[in-house]
Amino acid sequence: MAGASTPAIRTLTKSGVAHRVHAYTHDPRADSYGTEAVDALGAELGVAPGQIFKTLVLELSTGTLAVAVLPVPNTLSLKAAAAALGAPKAVMADKSKAEKTTGYVLGGISPLGQRKQLPTVVDESALSWDRMLCSAGRRGLEIDLAPADLIRLAAAVTAPITA
Repeated sequence: MAGASTPAIRTLTKSGVAHRVHAYTHDPRADSYGTEAVDALGAELGVAPGQIFKTLVLELSTGTLAVAVLPVPNTLSLKAAAAALGAPKAVMADKSKAEKTTGYVLGGISPLGQRKQLPTVVDESALSWDRMLCSAGRRGLEIDLAPADLIRLAAAVTAPITA
């Protein structure tokens, strides 16, 4: 998509990573941003719902914020995500804290190009796909890239983190 630029897209471009940007019309009344992306892009791009990933910001029991990236249809196991990130427990981060720390708005938080790169865990199911989609850093904007590139650029670990 020509003209779209976010910190996530700039990170990919600067790193020379092959990617595509896909836009869809975001409905401001939507409260499930991931489901909106699946509904808008799944059929159009011919991708399975499990190939589109959501980015959730957690607060670890150590006080550190972290990111979990998992397929939209799945539910996060906070216990599994915390363990993968070396913490005893995790809770969902406060919305304003997540937005301030990442530099993105809720529903548009990307695992890439964050104001402060947070420790990240990507669900291991990402490795079963040649390409995956995740937020490009704006509601209604997704990036399509190889899972290995996302994992490398986000300095992420992989683990089974779904409930």
